Amino acid sequence: MGALSHIRVLDLTRVLAGPWCAQTLADLGADVIKIERPGAGDDTRHWGPPYLKAADGTDTHEAAYYLCANRNKRSVTVDIGTPAGQQIVRSLAAASDVVLENYKVGQLKKYGLDYASLAQVKPDLVYCSVTGFGQTGPLAERAGYDFIVQGMGGFMSVTGERDGLPGGGPQKAGVAIADLMTGMYASVAVLAALAHRDRTGIGQCIDMALLDVQVAMLANMGGNYLASGKPPVRWGNAHQNIVPYQTFQTADGWIIVAVGNDAQFRKFVETGGRSELADDPRFATNPERVRHRETLVPMLAEMVSTRSKHAWIDALEAAGVPCGPINDLGEVFEHEQVRARGMRVEVPHSSGATAALVRNPIVMSETPPQLRAAPPMLGEHTDAVLRELLGYDDAMIADLRARSII
Repeated sequence: MGALSHIRVLDLTRVLAGPWCAQTLADLGADVIKIERPGAGDDTRHWGPPYLKAADGTDTHEAAYYLCANRNKRSVTVDIGTPAGQQIVRSLAAASDVVLENYKVGQLKKYGLDYASLAQVKPDLVYCSVTGFGQTGPLAERAGYDFIVQGMGGFMSVTGERDGLPGGGPQKAGVAIADLMTGMYASVAVLAALAHRDRTGIGQCIDMALLDVQVAMLANMGGNYLASGKPPVRWGNAHQNIVPYQTFQTADGWIIVAVGNDAQFRKFVETGGRSELADDPRFATNPERVRHRETLVPMLAEMVSTRSKHAWIDALEAAGVPCGPINDLGEVFEHEQVRARGMRVEVPHSSGATAALVRNPIVMSETPPQLRAAPPMLGEHTDAVLRELLGYDDAMIADLRARSII
């Protein structure tokens, strides 16, 4: 049994933030029923290539983007724009513990699928709304996109190379970090609401906003501004207060060197055959290295460029200097630690292919996340769910399909 095997989640979300929350709950054992548009489905089903490869090496119609956020779910196609479709969703909500949705503010009210309407059907329902800007405020009705929120929320003001340097300027994260973190915060909120419901019998509505999450996850950067009144600036891969604490290009790739004290600096330059740098008054102590970084860093860059990435990693680890490689994803999934931890998993897909996925990183001694099923094909479980949960017979299902409601 999974930790959440007693919980059913009705997932009305699409793209990434909401599906990421739903997948986390599914990995922990929840029965997640994903509602999708007939004939189209989640937008990300079409966000390819790349696509899942069939056994003969040809592309299936399952986009890798969709696969990354929808494992362990059941897919049901319903046209919620029709009265019959709305009744199906209301009935499924009544049979669920949690409803997740990421429609624009107020959009589900006209369908009778908002929190107030569904709470009348199931008073102890936990209902989580995920939007770009929340249910209140002057921007509440505006659509939210991760990239835009990274900019609006300050993340890009502290991410990227320093202004005035080659490549300087604001930079977004390489993954949709506002979406992903909103999905994680939403997972925590849902679990907290379920704990409250189990003690009191009372459900509640959760209002999750990408912008709120992006501002909150600025962490120490946000704290630094609130304490000083001075907006932090971009420093690229360098550290404002420690030198050298940055990336360096080797003869065949990039590494990170994170020198935390003067003794480590000496070991670093000794390893590179430049021990005289540790005796230079301009570089002997960290405060002086910070003051003279523009002189020192080019010297260190030249020193590092003469050897390979692995040669530097081996030598610096042996010397006790904190360091690490900057791996591409091929190197990541071949890394001995990643392989030992089983981060790549494979599961049979209903298309006949085998889907390679990344496992949930949570490790628990009693109720670990499980990979029970590959991400579903569009509408794969429609008939089974309608029969199992709502008691529909073959004739009722055939009629719904004939009218394109499912």
